[in-house]
Amino acid sequence: MEPVLAVTGLCKTFGATRAVDGVSFEVRPGEIVGLVGPNGAGKTTTISMVMGVLAPTAGQVSIDGCDIGRRRSQALAQTNFAAAYAPLPGNLTVEQNLRVFGMIYGVRDLTARIDELVEEYDLTAFRKTKTGVLSSGEQTRVTLAKAMLNRPKLLLLDEPTASIDPATARRVRRHIVDVAEKAGAGVLWTSHNMYEVAEVCDRVLFLSRGRILLSGDPAQLVAEHKASSLEDLFVTVANEALNPEAAAAS
Repeated sequence: MEPVLAVTGLCKTFGATRAVDGVSFEVRPGEIVGLVGPNGAGKTTTISMVMGVLAPTAGQVSIDGCDIGRRRSQALAQTNFAAAYAPLPGNLTVEQNLRVFGMIYGVRDLTARIDELVEEYDLTAFRKTKTGVLSSGEQTRVTLAKAMLNRPKLLLLDEPTASIDPATARRVRRHIVDVAEKAGAGVLWTSHNMYEVAEVCDRVLFLSRGRILLSGDPAQLVAEHKASSLEDLFVTVANEALNPEAAAAS
């Protein structure tokens, strides 16, 4: 299958700082790819360039075969996004938020689609409630419902389960896995929760200082590097990348 997301030689500099340095990877339909790394590794900058929010210094991003630099609107029509740090307008109700974003994406039969998502994400009781007064877990469900409005071929998730309780996080993970399996969407998922990454991701990319240091199946990477868990491998890779002299001395 052709990749739903193809990132080639992606770079982003801010003055003398190279936040993303020659990153290349693909996400295929139905695949969940984890993008992990320490704070400041370049994860959010990478996602921002994939979304077209930031223009790359160099490199190319293609979504469903569309170069985002040349056919931005067509590429982003196949994409949606959810993040714990990007809440929806709190003065709008759940239904109003979904309607506004549905209109932005040009969703057909919008009322029926809203009805589907309100039921799927267990939001019926909050349909007329202002989003700003909902709990963190409830707001996360609304954000995910928004991200599914246009039935995206590419779903970008930046720390989607941060600050929510384990039971809600488990339900969120199941929803995302279902979207990938049943709808065939490609998912790019950033998280600091290595248990979560190991559970849901088909592949993981370890990013540090703007470069991909390791990539592959989470379980295979753990076995190959003789780590006790993905979290231990993450810590080892991060320490080596951030402290190369200390790693060499050991």
